[in-house]
Amino acid sequence: MKTPVTGIHHVTAIASDPQRNIDFYAGLLGLRLVKKTVNFDDPSAYHLYYGDETGAPGSIVTFFYWPGGAGRGRVGAGQVTRLSFSAPPASLDFWADRLQRNKVVVKRLIRFGEDVLTFADPDGIPVELVAVDGDSRAGWAGVAAIAGHALRGLHTAEVTVRESAPTETLIATEMGFRLVKREGNRARFEAGEGGSGSYIDVIATADQPSGLGGVGTIHHIAFRVADDAEELSMRALLVSAGYGVSPVMDRNYFHSIYYRERGGVLFEIATDVPGFADDEPIASLGSALKLPAQFEHARAAIEKSLPPLQPAREYV
Repeated sequence: MKTPVTGIHHVTAIASDPQRNIDFYAGLLGLRLVKKTVNFDDPSAYHLYYGDETGAPGSIVTFFYWPGGAGRGRVGAGQVTRLSFSAPPASLDFWADRLQRNKVVVKRLIRFGEDVLTFADPDGIPVELVAVDGDSRAGWAGVAAIAGHALRGLHTAEVTVRESAPTETLIATEMGFRLVKREGNRARFEAGEGGSGSYIDVIATADQPSGLGGVGTIHHIAFRVADDAEELSMRALLVSAGYGVSPVMDRNYFHSIYYRERGGVLFEIATDVPGFADDEPIASLGSALKLPAQFEHARAAIEKSLPPLQPAREYV
């Protein structure tokens, strides 16, 4: 079935310490901090967005923060279980060396014929870098120490479920993805024009403990559509298929709908527009605290309650 979904828009995870998170994702991994705002449901906590130079859909990872490590989660079935980034094809030796020099334990493997480097972030969230040929995305070139090795954006969305058939049916019908290949208990699907940033991997693990939301886990995966009309088309399609879908929600930089697939994973459909340059120039993305309109009246109190943030640590 052809649908408006063209790939991954963003992935959102839960971390404990925003400064440590900035140091790791912007400093060590070299992503750009493209938006500094607050949780729409809890303005006392930051919501930070990282991506490429412009914050293009498909490059974005975002983090909610539960301070002090309270509410520790568990990675498991019914979740997105890994952050997967596309890296230049000859860069994994560079990344392995950079990570190990900074006391990050790495492992190398081959999956679907791709060279993969796996590790965990400071909160234990599984992360991987995949050497990808033919990915024309440029990434963020703002960190001199990683020139030529910049991560291009998200590679695949990895979801783990106990029973894969209902999840795969949704992905291949209402979501409009195409099956690419299978390897063991993992199936890869692609959307739109295909390639890095359009994939979703479904992992079936019947004996996997259920995931528990909290620090160290991924909260949800968002898939991209071009605009509001296409999002409403997807909403109607999902509702007619029996899914409980939220109303459209304005997230300032995109509009969103949410629903849970049958395996328990929270899915979002997000629009490409208006984008992260809607309220600040591309040259200064992520430099100022941006608040949703409903919180502007309380800006002074919110700014006082939030911990101060420093520029990302510089790694060698």
